[in-house]
Amino acid sequence: NSCKESPYKTSYMSREHEKIQGIFMKCYEDHSDAILRYCHFQTSNREVAVDLVQDTFMKTWGYLSDGKEIDNIKAFLYKVAKNLIIDYRRKKKSYSLDAITETGIEFSEGDENEDAMEKFDKEFVISQLDKLDPDSREMLTMRYINEMSIKEISEATELTPNNVSVKIHRSIEKMKDVLKEYYEL
Repeated sequence: NSCKESPYKTSYMSREHEKIQGIFMKCYEDHSDAILRYCHFQTSNREVAVDLVQDTFMKTWGYLSDGKEIDNIKAFLYKVAKNLIIDYRRKKKSYSLDAITETGIEFSEGDENEDAMEKFDKEFVISQLDKLDPDSREMLTMRYINEMSIKEISEATELTPNNVSVKIHRSIEKMKDVLKEYYEL
C-alpha cells in the first residue's frame, strides 16, 4: 500500500485552497486601505499600523485556511484589528494622533473637490480626535472616517446596534465640547 493521497483528494484540496486564496485576495483589495487608516488612527504610527494590518490579514488567512467561515468579512477584519490594537496599547501605554496630522493622509475620495477651508476644517477636527477617550475616538473613526454602518460597528465591537448608536451620539457630543473653544456650535 502506498502512503500517497488519492489524486482526487489532492486536486480537491488544491481547488479549495485556490478558492480560499481568491476570497482572501479580494478581501485584501477591498479592505486593506481602510484597515490601515483605522490602525493608523488608533496608533498614530504608520509603521505599527502597517504591522497591525499585516497581522490582521495573517490571522484572517489562518482562520479561512482552517476552513472556518466568516459571515461579514469587514466586521471580522475590524474585530481582529481592534484586538491587535488593544494588545499593542497594552505594550505601549502612551499614544496620540500627532503623527497622523503630519502625514497628510487623504481620508476619502473627492478631497480634491473640497475647497481649502472645508479641507482645513476636516483636518482640524481629525487632529482634535486625540483629545477624546479611546472609546469615543474609535467610535468616530469607525463611523465617519472608515464609513462603517452601525451594524458593521456592532459586529466588530460585539455591542448591540442600539449601544453603538448611543456611543456614537455621546462621542459626537464630546467632540462638540472639544471644538467649542474653536467654533461656535
